[in-house]
Order: sequence, then structure tokens, then C-alpha cells
Amino acid sequence: MSDFDYDCLVIGGGPAGLTAAIYLTRYHLSLKVIDAGKSRAGWIPCTHNHAGFPDGISGKELLRLMREQAQKYGASIETGRVSRLDRIDGGFQATWGSGCVSARKVLLATGVTNRRPPMDEDLHDAALAKGLIRYCPICDGFEVTDKKIGVIGSGTHGVAEAVFLRGYTDDVTLIAPDRAHDLSAADRDRLAEFGIASVDGPCHAVAASGDTITIATPYGEHSFDSVYPALGSDTHTELAEQAGAALSSDTGCIVVDSHQRTSVTGLYAAGDVVLGLDQISHAMGEGGVAATTIRNDLAKERPILRENLRGNSIR
Repeated sequence: MSDFDYDCLVIGGGPAGLTAAIYLTRYHLSLKVIDAGKSRAGWIPCTHNHAGFPDGISGKELLRLMREQAQKYGASIETGRVSRLDRIDGGFQATWGSGCVSARKVLLATGVTNRRPPMDEDLHDAALAKGLIRYCPICDGFEVTDKKIGVIGSGTHGVAEAVFLRGYTDDVTLIAPDRAHDLSAADRDRLAEFGIASVDGPCHAVAASGDTITIATPYGEHSFDSVYPALGSDTHTELAEQAGAALSSDTGCIVVDSHQRTSVTGLYAAGDVVLGLDQISHAMGEGGVAATTIRNDLAKERPILRENLRGNSIR
């Protein structure tokens, strides 16, 4: 197949995908972004951890500005959820609700979804907006300094998050989500070493009133200034699997090389779908690397592209 609708299709409109879109359009490549509108960055009420915004910026505003910047240079951005990604001669075909397009290259920036604690959805969203529920202690641990914190989780992962937060406050409680804690002797020793309380579950959030959130357990109700769910996440690798890309046996993420190439020629991946680091800056960096790799790979395949880049020197 010699004719394609686009040079590159970006699937996912979070920080990784939109950074790549900005780069790719400025490389004079034809581009389409298909975004399901579920980026975790949009959950962030206000981040003070993003360089260049000393007074903070909401996730929704950051994404809006990035979309606007990509569109300024000609990116086509459409809302939709790609349901199929098929390899065709020389490229790929993606299918979603409003149709299908073909592209020489595809970048997967589909991210992950955090597993939510057991609670009413409206209550969750209201608590999230007020900072009563938080998902990234790396991003916003500073904001809970010296506050009363609950961590919903168990096992080694839950203990690790509780210990991390213990670096910000001496009042941390680990709450089992659905049953009694499943903790090894080593885990219990760590909790004792750091003075972290533990409460057996099951638990559920019952109220977010004023500046506190209340969690109910079989052993009573507990109120906190903020609660961190440490329940893991689900990586969106379905499209990668359809296209035949390799996944990590350890993490379930898409395997890429140092330039964000997957095991399938012409297919790239960036952001948390590659490594769930939960950091906007890291996702953006991978988006830039992926975009530059796509540009250079296309240039090797299509020498005329090099002539059209107006003398730009890109390595």
C-alpha cells in the first residue's frame, strides 16, 4: 500500500501523545491524534510539581494548552477510542467509532488507569477535586506535609507507598481495601519501624466533609486529611497486542528500545504504557524521543522527506 492518510497516527492525547504531536507537526509531518479523553493528567486539580508553573496548573488546563499548541502547527485531533489496530502493507490501519484511517507510523500513548478505591463515583470525583484523594505521592506528597494520611492498600506495594509518605508526615495509616491485611513478617516489621498504623478491611469511603475524608472499616471510622489509593493500575496494551508487539513479562507494559520503538516495525510507544512512572515530565520526554525517532525513521524510508525539511539538522 503506497498511499496513506497520514505519516503518523498518535493514539492517546495525554502528555506523551501531545508532546509527540507538537514535535511531529513541527517536523512537517502529517498527523492525526485520536484521544479517548481519559488521560490521568486531567484528574489533577492543581500540580505544583510541573516545571515552569511555580503557582501550579490544573491537569485539564495543561492538556488544553498542549492541544492548542499542537493544533497551531496543524495537528488534527479527534475524540474517540480506537478499537482496532491492524498491520497493513507498509503501515497500519486504525478503526474507531467514526471510521478508520491509515498511517505509515503509529505511536501508542494510551497510558494506564488507576484502580479506584471502593466508593461512590460522585464522592470520589468530589474528593479528588478537593485533594482529599490523591494518586501520586511523588507529585503532591509535599502538599500533605504534617497532615493525617490514609493509604488504601496492602502487601508490599501498599507498605512501600505508606513508607514513602512517611517521609512527609508522621501520621500515616495503612488500610486494607477488601479484607484483612496480607502482610509478610518483613512488611509488618517495616510498618513498625516507621511507626505506621495498620487497619484491616474491608473499607469504603463514606463522606468527604469540609477538609477531611472518612473511611469506614469493620473496626470503626477513620478521618484523614488525604487518602492515597495504592491499588495498582491497568495498562492499556490492547492495541499493542493486536498489532503483535511484545509486552514485558514482569510489568505487562509495552517493550521498547531506547528510542521508543516496539518489537513491531513502525510501531512506537511512550508514556505510562511503557513504564508506569506516573510522571508528566517523564511521559513528555518519551513523547519527544518517540517523535524524533519517527521522523528519522521516515526520512530513511523516504529520502524526499529530508529534502523537504528545509535544512533542519535533527539527529
